[in-house]
Amino acid sequence: MNRVTQNLILTLLGCAVLRISAFSTTYLNYVKPGFRPFLIGAGTVLVVLGVIGVFQAYRLEKGAAERETHGHAHGGPRVAWLMCLPVFAIFLIAPPALGSFAASRDDTPPPRDQTLNSFTPLTGAGPVDMPIGEFIGRAWDDDKKSLTGREVRLTGFVVPAKRKGQWYVTRMQIACCAADAFPLKVSVRGLEMPPADTWVEVTGTWIPQTFGKMPNGVIYPRLTGKSLTRVTPPDEPYE
Repeated sequence: MNRVTQNLILTLLGCAVLRISAFSTTYLNYVKPGFRPFLIGAGTVLVVLGVIGVFQAYRLEKGAAERETHGHAHGGPRVAWLMCLPVFAIFLIAPPALGSFAASRDDTPPPRDQTLNSFTPLTGAGPVDMPIGEFIGRAWDDDKKSLTGREVRLTGFVVPAKRKGQWYVTRMQIACCAADAFPLKVSVRGLEMPPADTWVEVTGTWIPQTFGKMPNGVIYPRLTGKSLTRVTPPDEPYE
């Protein structure tokens, strides 16, 4: 691989980063929204460096006519072709956000960083649109039991459960990027399960726990489903 080719790949890599960050919301499948300016900046730098490198390499190779004639020009290391892999992945494959496969493999309960009694009262009539993380926090840590008797509406994707008669409406939560994602799951009862990875809005009421102290193991809060609507996946898939 000669220097011109190396810098062309560098330019393509920068274009791929700009494509998913500056001209679409695809980057949200991999990182939090706050990283967008950094991705745009990094992509721009890669493009500028690649374009400058192409012109410089072209001038050098054009001036080295004798080396080209005798075939003594040396290319870069072959491993440089590996830089093409992320370019092909972004332009041709565009990996989606994490879904039911990742969620079903992780049975580690999410960190519980809510402060007790820090929840605002639920006001208004009708179902309350609520992030799944907030629902879980209110279910386990709200001493005032603000979910009791209130209809809520949760949005997430479908994850099958091992136990019959229930499934999970799930949202992945990330601290930085998809590499540190963990699932936020709510067990849904009373509604037929759509296909796995289907994005849905589930309306229902919380099923209060009957135990006094949190038992050992992984236990998810439960919801009695009343209605279900299939929705398109959101631009920002993570909480």
